[in-house]
Amino acid sequence: MEKRQHIKWWYPLAAAVLLAVLALAGRSRDRAAEAEPVPPVLVIDAGHGGADGGAVASDGTLESDINLDIALRLEALARFWGLTPVMTRTGADIAYPSEAGSIAAKKVADQHARVGLVNNTPGAVLLSIHQNNYPAAAPHGIQVFFGPVAGSDALAETTQGNLTAQLCPDNRRVASPIDKGVYLMKNVNCPAVLVECGFLSNPDDLQKLKTDAYRTKLAAVLLASWLQYAKGSSI
Repeated sequence: MEKRQHIKWWYPLAAAVLLAVLALAGRSRDRAAEAEPVPPVLVIDAGHGGADGGAVASDGTLESDINLDIALRLEALARFWGLTPVMTRTGADIAYPSEAGSIAAKKVADQHARVGLVNNTPGAVLLSIHQNNYPAAAPHGIQVFFGPVAGSDALAETTQGNLTAQLCPDNRRVASPIDKGVYLMKNVNCPAVLVECGFLSNPDDLQKLKTDAYRTKLAAVLLASWLQYAKGSSI
């Protein structure tokens, strides 16, 4: 809860960034706010969390913490925009069932709970936030992966294009199918993308990802991309 209150100061900045992105995409706030017959629902998944910190940067920065911060910024901006997003987690801690004693069991229980939440949300369109990692420092850039449900590829291509144009124009990565072993993406029954926002193993990516300004820009472009997709979807 403290984090939700802490980030209110950047609403004007985030709104300004999103307006600029939408203007570049030939959209306006009024068009984005037009009523949909069956409006899609933005589901924001902050990857990892709780006992699962995800990737760890050389300076100890946890992927789970960066994921959550970007997700909270995205949630707040979505609410500013008049949406009611659904979050798979809103804090660093996760409530696990009592029978989940090991870290592995906790991870499995958490993934099952996230799938259940998404699949029980009518009109869900999932945006899962993650960070990449690699043994070598050279790989860098943003990449969007899409799930098997129809519409996922279109959302991924829109998101990849906007993120590349606005945040990393030298990026050569393209939207790609998600690995079949990613449980959440394999088991949700809605359009879904997983965004690897950068490489924690790359010094330049890491420094950007640790700044408030860059995280806000990421959230703004992610929301603009989701709005652009949702406006043209048939959900």
